[in-house]
Amino acid sequence: MYWVYILKSADGTWYIGQTINLKKRIREHKNGYGSETTRKKSEWKCIYCEGYLNHKDAIGRERYLKSGAGRRFLNKQLAHYLVENL
Repeated sequence: MYWVYILKSADGTWYIGQTINLKKRIREHKNGYGSETTRKKSEWKCIYCEGYLNHKDAIGRERYLKSGAGRRFLNKQLAHYLVENL
């Protein structure tokens, strides 16, 4: 299974990524072994994930979620979470 995930930092910054091992990848981000973006921030929390059987589908979804239309989708999808966690 391939996972597309969204992490949120303590300052509200989002990070969107994809991996085959979600638990391990989140642990890496939290321990400073993630991307350059996640190493600079702290207290990452997984707020959203989707599973895919095909790697190309996961990559396509990651690209979409990083686009303007994808961000709008996420703001609608996570509307209740975002209001509760301002």
